[in-house]
Amino acid sequence: MMKASRIFTITAIIAMLSIAGCGKTETPVANAVESTKDALDMREHEKLKDAGENAQDAIDDTIKGIKEETGTH
Repeated sequence: MMKASRIFTITAIIAMLSIAGCGKTETPVANAVESTKDALDMREHEKLKDAGENAQDAIDDTIKGIKEETGTH
């Protein structure tokens, strides 16, 4: 069983990432440009953005694991 502090930490991280993404207003063109720059490793602050994307993937995997372990889908 997970400790309450671990669950609280995961919840806090998810909340912070959700709040951080609220201010974005993206258009299809901006998304295409960003995707192209990402594929070519030409984005501003590329390493930081990649780290953020990796953290988001880890959080998503953790949530999926928690749901599988608790039987909620």
